[in-house]
Amino acid sequence: MTTPMRAEVSQRSKGPPLVDIDGFRGRLISADHADYDSARAVWNGAIDRRPHLIARCIGTADVVAAVRFARNHDLGIAIRGGGHNVAGTAVCDDGIVIDLSAMRGVRVDPADRRAWVQGGALWGDVDHETQAHGLATTGGIVSHTGVAGLTLGGGVGWLMRKHGLTVDNLLAINLVTADGGLLRVSEDEHPDLFWALRGGGGNFGVVTSFEFRLHPVGPTVLAGPILWDATDAAEVLRLYRDFIAGAPDELGTVVRFGTAPPLTVIPENLHWRPVMMVGACYAGPIEEGERVLRPLRASRTPLLDLVGPAPYVGFQSALDSTVVHGWNYYWKSTHLPEVRDDLIDVITEHAFSCSSPRSYAAMFHLKGAVSRIAEGATAFGNRQASHAITLDAVWRSGEDFGDRDTAWTRQFFAALRPFRQGVYVNFLGDDEDPGRIREAYGDAVYDRLVDVKTTYDPENVFHHNQNIRPRAGTQIVGPTSAPH
Repeated sequence: MTTPMRAEVSQRSKGPPLVDIDGFRGRLISADHADYDSARAVWNGAIDRRPHLIARCIGTADVVAAVRFARNHDLGIAIRGGGHNVAGTAVCDDGIVIDLSAMRGVRVDPADRRAWVQGGALWGDVDHETQAHGLATTGGIVSHTGVAGLTLGGGVGWLMRKHGLTVDNLLAINLVTADGGLLRVSEDEHPDLFWALRGGGGNFGVVTSFEFRLHPVGPTVLAGPILWDATDAAEVLRLYRDFIAGAPDELGTVVRFGTAPPLTVIPENLHWRPVMMVGACYAGPIEEGERVLRPLRASRTPLLDLVGPAPYVGFQSALDSTVVHGWNYYWKSTHLPEVRDDLIDVITEHAFSCSSPRSYAAMFHLKGAVSRIAEGATAFGNRQASHAITLDAVWRSGEDFGDRDTAWTRQFFAALRPFRQGVYVNFLGDDEDPGRIREAYGDAVYDRLVDVKTTYDPENVFHHNQNIRPRAGTQIVGPTSAPH
């Protein structure tokens, strides 16, 4: 008979393990290990939490073992995929972090246009493999974003207006449930849970793998940013508003208000200059994209126009160095209607009044395929909104911008109150009013999510997230009843 394998907690010195988990073959890291601080660090350097144990899994069986261990020892659970969420929900105090960062495999079937992606993969992993076949699905706009977190919250990206959100391209999920069980979830298998997982976040279990639908994209696309001086922002925003009103679904745009980052493709004399930047990606023939973008590129006199044929993989990672791991981030966000003149006035009044040269606001154009799926068809809410805007305070350790730019985001957000139309759940921070979670979904979707949560996680085992609480009378498991 084979003796079951056990994983022991890594320690600085030899000696008996502090703990082991039956059936676990990955790596366990506790507070006395030299790698503990790096293992608990997430993308947002402002998050500083100290879990009792980090269980770095190498397969689904490890995830099952870790969930059962946590339940048996009354430990709160945080789930880490890419660790990129601004709220820092991938790490908790005192509990166990189920860390999937070693599970980054991607398999592509080019004939069927499908990809199978492990739960710890990053979008750069997916794009690297799918673009080898000239295929892609909607992912984030930063390549080191985790697939799991972005997908489960909805999935906003350059391709969404043409191909829908990430969840609109999700075909199936393999999930470890609150009782340590294993489920395959799809339209035909546990359809209520599949509905909830397409936008409901990490509330329902640990996803060990995803199956996605792929589309022909690239490998070369027409893409790049156009920069205007901040003093032209109001006029250019009005021109942009009129331009996108007739833009085809193939065109994805993101407007960024802040300073020009010191990228090598931007001339040094423009570095840190306040600018309005429109990033564009055309998911169609390059010649057609040139024609479509011509009016925008001729608006006013841009400081710099970098739109041109580019590898899709390269464009997906172009902003990576502007949102670095370990910097401090504080966000406020909301969905917005069409960009009216009074909204333009508010944006231009506040967008450039931050202190840190790294802080910015970013506005994502939605509509297109996003809005053609019926409200409530998935758990992603507010499909009819025209834009999503994030107000992002960013500062490095040791810089004194934190308090000032946190106040800037709050003041900017307050000024947007008359225009608010819900919020994208992945853009919520860690200090939000709990009512904003309901705002992310709307009442009907939120109440249905509560029903699914009550069915599959009645004790709220998975509550280190933007938490959907089960019906009253259920018990929250773990050292604290407050969501993190």
